[in-house]
Amino acid sequence: MQGKGLITIVAIVLGLICLNELLPTWYASKIESQIEAAKGNEKEIKRIKEDTLNLGYTKLYYSRAKDKEMKLGLDLKGGINVLLEINQRDLVNDLTNYSTNPVLIEALTKTDEVQKNSTKSYIDNFFEQFDAINKAKGANLKLADPELFGNTNLSEIKYNTTDEQVKSIVKRRIDLSVGTAFEVIRTRIDKLGAIQPNVQRVPGTARISVEMPGMKDIDKVKKMLQTSAKLQFWEVQQIPEIAPYFQTLTTMVSAKGDSMGVAKNVNFMNLLQLDKLRSNGVANVKLSDTAAVNKILNSKVGQSLRPANIKYTQFMWGYKPEATSPDDLVLYAIRSNINQKAPVDGAVETASISYDELGRVVVDMQMDSKGAKEWKTLTEKNVGKPVAVTLDNRVYTAPNVVNAIPNGRTQISGNFSQEEAKELVDVLGAGKLPAGAKVVQATQVGPSLGQESINAGMISFAIAFLIIIVYIIFYYGGAGVYAVIAMVINLFYIFGIMDSGDFTLTLPGIAGIVLTMAMAVDTNVIIYERTKEELFAGKNILEAYKDGFKHALSAIIDGHSTTLLTAVVLFFFGTGPIKGFALTLMIGIIMTLFTSVLLSRVMIFSRLNKGKHLSVWTPPTKNLFRNTWIDFIGKRKYAYIISAVLTVICVVSMVTHGFKYGIDFTGGRNYVVRFDKEVNANDVEEKLVKLFKTEDGKNSSVEAKTFGNSSQLKISTDYLIEDESLKADQTIEQKLFEGLKGDLPANITLADFKSADKDHAGIISSEKVGPTVADDIQTHGILAVVAALAGIFIYILFRFRKWQFSLGAVAALFHDAVIILGTYSLLHKYMPFNMEINQDFIAAILTVLGYSINDTVIIFDRIREYLKEKKSLTLAGLFDDSISSTLGRTFNTSFTTILVILAIFIFGGDNLRGFMFAMLIGIGFGTYSSIFIASAIAYDFLKKGKEDEVHGKTTSNKEVLASK
Repeated sequence: MQGKGLITIVAIVLGLICLNELLPTWYASKIESQIEAAKGNEKEIKRIKEDTLNLGYTKLYYSRAKDKEMKLGLDLKGGINVLLEINQRDLVNDLTNYSTNPVLIEALTKTDEVQKNSTKSYIDNFFEQFDAINKAKGANLKLADPELFGNTNLSEIKYNTTDEQVKSIVKRRIDLSVGTAFEVIRTRIDKLGAIQPNVQRVPGTARISVEMPGMKDIDKVKKMLQTSAKLQFWEVQQIPEIAPYFQTLTTMVSAKGDSMGVAKNVNFMNLLQLDKLRSNGVANVKLSDTAAVNKILNSKVGQSLRPANIKYTQFMWGYKPEATSPDDLVLYAIRSNINQKAPVDGAVETASISYDELGRVVVDMQMDSKGAKEWKTLTEKNVGKPVAVTLDNRVYTAPNVVNAIPNGRTQISGNFSQEEAKELVDVLGAGKLPAGAKVVQATQVGPSLGQESINAGMISFAIAFLIIIVYIIFYYGGAGVYAVIAMVINLFYIFGIMDSGDFTLTLPGIAGIVLTMAMAVDTNVIIYERTKEELFAGKNILEAYKDGFKHALSAIIDGHSTTLLTAVVLFFFGTGPIKGFALTLMIGIIMTLFTSVLLSRVMIFSRLNKGKHLSVWTPPTKNLFRNTWIDFIGKRKYAYIISAVLTVICVVSMVTHGFKYGIDFTGGRNYVVRFDKEVNANDVEEKLVKLFKTEDGKNSSVEAKTFGNSSQLKISTDYLIEDESLKADQTIEQKLFEGLKGDLPANITLADFKSADKDHAGIISSEKVGPTVADDIQTHGILAVVAALAGIFIYILFRFRKWQFSLGAVAALFHDAVIILGTYSLLHKYMPFNMEINQDFIAAILTVLGYSINDTVIIFDRIREYLKEKKSLTLAGLFDDSISSTLGRTFNTSFTTILVILAIFIFGGDNLRGFMFAMLIGIGFGTYSSIFIASAIAYDFLKKGKEDEVHGKTTSNKEVLASK
């Protein structure tokens, strides 16, 4: 065959590259097994780690191999993933030099509101709001105005710079600032000691994705990443200035407490504990009362009562309780201004741990030149008065100024432990973020759950692989052996390419690889079924294989192209694990074309050209489906009725029952909690509902459901979801611990509960999705489905040149999607596994669409072929012949795919069951719809133009004459 040598060379070179890339993974695994066996013998472990493997062209040792081994996702290895969002309002304020222009401030406030339900970037929304408000108020402000962006912070903007030019400059500067934040975050992660971290900017947004396999302390990670490292120095107001306001609030709480978020019988002055005040703060509040004080101070009533001298005052809490009052937190009154800009707001050049004269841990630091000048001015002005040192709106210290400090050197004390001081020095040393950052999405997977996922994934992988091997050899005999060889090579290439591209393997990625194996089977089924047809037509074995490959190629390319299109859509619109699934599917599809079409052809014809026989069936399968002919078109009306009834049931259920939406779509938090005994999900839910109450006393959404087994629960809640702070996360974990304490071991601590492993109960995984991220995910999910349907319609139209085929294909896909959605609506309350509508579900829908269209394309391809060759048939007879002749391929592909999905469904672990259930339903109905919906609709819309042009055998075996 032509190109045999080139294909062989490519296969060998690709194999050597993949082998070279996979060797470090094998070697690291081998060394770790030896280390585990030598556990306790430090001398032997040290020797093993220093061992070197000489490959001739390079040497492998453990640390290098570990660095280059295949990356595993959090769901396989355990660890932490967070999505950080840089505060773009801060960036705009900085670029406008903290302007107080009312149009600007109103535009920023409005943008904050709009952004909650928008997929556009913050700055695009800001410019839209600014233009609208500017026009409505008749202000006629130009963006280059000195009150806006025409200031010293943006020297490239001149008085005559147009608005469009300013927008372009501002967008570029914001992008650069996010880039700076990315570098700072990456430096901080290095200081955390994460192994194989993955830090990426999310294109088109101010978000940064950080994945740290193996990390356990999510509170430490969040704190390290969210801290801006922007030290600020403020003047402090003391109790004589603030006391009258506090007294007014005390009176108002007793009258309007309900509207301030607290009960009317709350004594605000008692909460402040002024008699215990020992510092330059204005209150000394019990930790349990800080939330109530915040509600009162931040309420609309509280804000409206402020006198002129504290109109812009910021109330900030101390960094942590003082040693003399471990249960209290000091409240400080920080003198501020309308733009909330600190008198000293400079970066730190150096920071180090030191000790004061009493031996306490402190942090010494040196400011940059700008900060040093401002610090000198502030200390000169406030000799004898307190000055607060704050970091991210927390007061670390607020000492009285003894003398002016001219050189920018200062010291931060805050009752630090050695570890806390080190964390602060690390943050300061990594550099400051250009703006505040918040965690809008977070996932934590415990190492024990990760290992369980690996085990489940490998078991499902092995079972699926064994099923495919046994079935394809049973059905196709010797040809099946070559299909298996091609499939093994295909798997080797997939893993090698993923490793060489530094891609991350996830549990959905393993599912993608297993489904790729099913696609490889599909490719061989198409080739071998066509080869069988040629053999039955009387051709010799060599000619039959040649024509089999030739005639199968068009259907294979069409089927793979539509599935590849779906995978590309998933990759661009999906996030996290869904990208992993899409990536492995894309690589698998391309490698399947190479191994199952090109390489398999080389191997088969190398054998045949030597005069050796190669069977394409076994005795039990030789004549299966050979003479099967069914009047599908004649029975299409029954199918229409069945589909119409099912569709109505599904739509009614969707309207009346709705769905169980995952936190991906609604925002919220998920916790998978493991217990050391069986627990009742309903009892747990009742306990937690009482604890998770909103400020107005209403219950937040709480759901507890058995997850995997009766000693494991998945708990979901939207409590405090609008609050994306670390404190909110800790509050929820504390309440969760309190609510579950009765079902947990007696001696368990909160710290143990938050980081469970195989030896004790607690949280084994957690996930948080903020409302803005949830809105983006939901929008992208809908866009992904629409884009996939539109792309498939266009592709089918392009390939088959008839809109009737496109209409039939898309109608069938729509039918499949409605059936799957309806099934989830009907059964989500009753099934013992997760049936949420989330990212995984969207991935399943799109994958089903890809497989369903694959089936449809095979049938359409045969119809197209018969339209050219069988001019004597009626259109109905032609359609029936086409569908009947492809039944063997349709059955084998669907049957093997369903077997593979069943293996993953049963053995692949709890996280994949909902995903695989959607696939099971989808593949079943996808096969049905390809025959009874897609083909039938295409026939009904084609017959008006075609029935008059053909004559011959109809579905009822009658001869008809064409009417001319």
